[in-house]
Amino acid sequence: MFVKFTSVDRVATAVNGAQVTFISPVTEGTRIRFGEGRSVTVVEPMDEVIDRLNRTAFVAG
Repeated sequence: MFVKFTSVDRVATAVNGAQVTFISPVTEGTRIRFGEGRSVTVVEPMDEVIDRLNRTAFVAG
């Protein structure tokens, strides 16, 4: 399942929740990391990112 966030340059970003390996708070918002050194920084706060990814996991599972 994909979750839509807003990247720091205000572009819509779709994230596949199943591929997320790590998230961390940063000055700009929240950095979402994936395998192989890939990441995206979104403006949503970390708690919102966690909540939205968790809701997606329950829908998909």
